[in-house]
Amino acid sequence: MKKRILSGIQPSGELHLGNYFGMMSRMIEYQEKNDLFCCIVNLHALTTIDDKSILSGNTLNAATDFIALGLDPKKTTFWIQGDVPQVCQSTWLFSNITNMGLLDRSTSYKDKIAKGLKPNVGLYSYPILMASDILLYGAHKVPVGKDQKQHIEIARDIAIRFNKIYGETFVLPEPSIEENNRLVPGIDGNKMSKSYKNFIPIFGSEKNIRKKFMSILTDSADINEPKDIDSTLFKLYSLFLNLNEIEELKDRFLAPGMRYGDVKKELFEKFWLHFEPFRKRRDYLSNHKDFVLSSLKEGAEKATIVADLYLDKMREAMGLNYG
Repeated sequence: MKKRILSGIQPSGELHLGNYFGMMSRMIEYQEKNDLFCCIVNLHALTTIDDKSILSGNTLNAATDFIALGLDPKKTTFWIQGDVPQVCQSTWLFSNITNMGLLDRSTSYKDKIAKGLKPNVGLYSYPILMASDILLYGAHKVPVGKDQKQHIEIARDIAIRFNKIYGETFVLPEPSIEENNRLVPGIDGNKMSKSYKNFIPIFGSEKNIRKKFMSILTDSADINEPKDIDSTLFKLYSLFLNLNEIEELKDRFLAPGMRYGDVKKELFEKFWLHFEPFRKRRDYLSNHKDFVLSSLKEGAEKATIVADLYLDKMREAMGLNYG
């Protein structure tokens, strides 16, 4: 029996290298040998976006980007989170068994507030909606970055509590964290994020993306001094290399004569070549939106079947079914 793997991505703006190497590329690999569920989490995006035109446009663009990058709607269950409203009902049901202390310990909420995001109930209860995303579809594994591990632990805690109170109902999900490339840095050295405006987009004009690469933060080491192999530039370049190539890059960084500007130009060229076929695919999909929309509709129908099964189990267990 195939393991069910689930993950989602927020349509909060342009998709970037952090999205691709942190989750998307892994999803595309997983679809070949696993039961992959993948959604665009537009309900989560409401915690930061209140412009309907931006959210709807971002949602369709994210779905188009994902398919362009290799996600096959025929091999996966791929849908828009809000198109399966059962997740909202299950979120409320889970809210009634979730201790406040569990949410108070969420480091993600604290980090976002510290970065200047406006606090609201949606942002605070975000982990419950995420738990609902996971549990309502019976996911065994959830690929996440290191910074999202706590949210999977919260989902497990909620499932354990529900099962203890109402009887065995939910699968206990496990986080799947890639040993390499756990955290993709942005051009300023912090985690790459649209919220922090430090990201490198996957798609866009050559001129603008090249400018992003040339803006990667570096130190002031002299040309003949060894360069920092723990730097943002080294980490980003390593994303496109195999192990032997990474060792060669390390030797270059430690040897005299290397210029940061030259390496940034090389990295941009490698990026541009890597994503060339995906840009062509994206151009095609942009002119064939009906394919994207029909794929999302079919995905929502498949996801609804699974969601209904678990939601009915919840309702029965909690006494909401009667007559």
